[in-house]
Amino acid sequence: MLDITLLRKDLASAVAGLEKRKTPQPYLDVAAFSSLEAERKRLQTRTEEIQAKRNALNKQIGPLKAKGEPVDALMAEVNALKTEQESSAVRLEQIQPELHTLLMAVPNLPHASVPVGEDEHGNVEMRRWSPEHADGGGNGAGAMPLGFAPKDHVELGGALGLDFETGVKLSGSRFTVMKGQIARLHRALAQFMLDIQTQQHGYTECYVPYIVNGDTLRGTGQLPKFEGDLFAARKGGQEGEAQPDHTALYLIPTAEVPLTNFVRDEVVAEGALPIKLTSHSPCFRSEAGSAGRDTRGMIRQHQFDKVEMVQITHPDKSYDALEEMTRHAEAVLKALELPYRVVLLCTGDMGFGSAKTYDLEVWLPAQDTYREISSVSNCEAFQARRLQARFKNAQGKNELVHTLNGSGLAVGRTLVAVLENHQQADGSIKVPAALRPYLGGLEFLKA
Repeated sequence: MLDITLLRKDLASAVAGLEKRKTPQPYLDVAAFSSLEAERKRLQTRTEEIQAKRNALNKQIGPLKAKGEPVDALMAEVNALKTEQESSAVRLEQIQPELHTLLMAVPNLPHASVPVGEDEHGNVEMRRWSPEHADGGGNGAGAMPLGFAPKDHVELGGALGLDFETGVKLSGSRFTVMKGQIARLHRALAQFMLDIQTQQHGYTECYVPYIVNGDTLRGTGQLPKFEGDLFAARKGGQEGEAQPDHTALYLIPTAEVPLTNFVRDEVVAEGALPIKLTSHSPCFRSEAGSAGRDTRGMIRQHQFDKVEMVQITHPDKSYDALEEMTRHAEAVLKALELPYRVVLLCTGDMGFGSAKTYDLEVWLPAQDTYREISSVSNCEAFQARRLQARFKNAQGKNELVHTLNGSGLAVGRTLVAVLENHQQADGSIKVPAALRPYLGGLEFLKA
């Protein structure tokens, strides 16, 4: 949530920042905000005037009473002022949640270093890497040619236990079953990612609930704006029975949600920062608005696994942490010998809560393109303001932390990338050396 003080002091600047984001506009109902703010100021000013006048009248009443003079008119005036003051107080209490509701739908302001653009075409490639060009140079396509026509992960995985038909039978489209070698590879990838983030990069491994309440999702920005992207987890009761909002539960769209909420309503010691957390969890997304996109294979699923990284940092250090977390995600791709590039997202392609985001895109030979495999974002104080997540600074005052999150990595898409980039002409898959200890030393996966 944006700082309301910023909007009050420099509304035009905030609106200009929001207008850099993609349409539809407006993100902020300026007329509604201005109207509520004007009413708030008027009521606060009037309340102060009333209180001052009541105090002055009360000072008059005492001496007049002592002299035996009539005070009925003054008492009536005081009572009338009291009634007006109470009415103003009631309206002021109503305005605050109205302003809060208005601001909950407003995205974060982009950092000054974020390029302005309408959509993904405005993103800026920062660097690329491939095993053949480990100095970061790469070539035009992102990886050396395989030397034969590449098969896609659907064809390669089918022989190893990747089963889309059973997934559809059990749950519907965009669900997948994995059996045998492919299931083992999937598990190995998740374990490998966790080990890198905990043993090499200093994150604390966490196990989190996969079902959370509405307050948790509001804290990280999924609610109220993106409720259509979530899966509601209905509690017991009669079929079709409406569930009150305060008991609504949802399947997590990412472990970022519970991990970041660890510090909700907390004041942590400055010395405890940064807090670095990681978790392997399934992620559940309805993929609202993605009809017809990536219908083949595992690229866009309703359920997928991810190893998530979260950092809670001092505000002065969050942009250093953003670069660090991006390198932490890159380390997984390098270890798995997967060609990739790092892209700085433009204003029109950024997520709702992000002030600045890097996407890591892995090369997929069968698609002859890069596809997103990790997104690393600095949300600055946007989530912390919703969460009331603070630390006690050097002056002893409570100050909002900054929150960052990133994938380290999406397990399913990594599996896709391993299959396609390490495929052999005979359809077998060469296991990257770093992953072999997690697969009992296997060097190849074969049908």
